[in-house]
Amino acid sequence: QVQLVESGGESVQAGGSLRLSCVASGNTYSKYCMGWFRQAPGKEREAVAIIKSDGPTFYAHSVKGRFTISQDNAENTLYLHMNSLKPEDTAVYYCAAQYYLPWAYFPAQCSVTVEGFGNWGQGTQVTVSS
Repeated sequence: QVQLVESGGESVQAGGSLRLSCVASGNTYSKYCMGWFRQAPGKEREAVAIIKSDGPTFYAHSVKGRFTISQDNAENTLYLHMNSLKPEDTAVYYCAAQYYLPWAYFPAQCSVTVEGFGNWGQGTQVTVSS
């Protein structure tokens, strides 16, 4: 089992910045895809930023140039640095992870769908006011 615990969500003014954190514990492996998804009221959960353990990253078009995903492997922590926040960034942000056994096939690219991740945090609320 894997546990993911997010923190850092707050209410901020438009143009502000936030840093979300996600600490992973339990049965983690060195090969993984980890990322941040968000879900606004009445909308489907969508991928925001994803990082693969060997480097490649994905960003949703709406956050490119404003958000940065990073990781601290020593601390098993995933971050999402969010700058120039907009009201449309308001959502519950979820940390997600998919781990691969050492001998298992490791895809060249991470999935960007909800179905591609088997482990989820409880979510942290980000509210951006205009």
